[in-house]
Amino acid sequence: MKHRCPICKTPTDSGTHGDFPFCSERCRLHDLGNWASEKYVVSEAVFDMSELDAGEEPSEQKAVDEDEDFEGFRKPDGTIH
Repeated sequence: MKHRCPICKTPTDSGTHGDFPFCSERCRLHDLGNWASEKYVVSEAVFDMSELDAGEEPSEQKAVDEDEDFEGFRKPDGTIH
């Protein structure tokens, strides 16, 4: 797979570069430093922390809430699927 290094934009190839998607260990460590210094952040929480405090499984609770709001699809003959 051909790609460009996210740090220096040098062309890289997964078949030849052991540090892929980076072109070198230097760029890989630079990226790690960016994460460690919080230059990069995840912009949105994956789950709500209050759900963890309550002991609920976030994915299971969300699926139940979504199903309760679902009203089905109306077919051309008027029946609900």
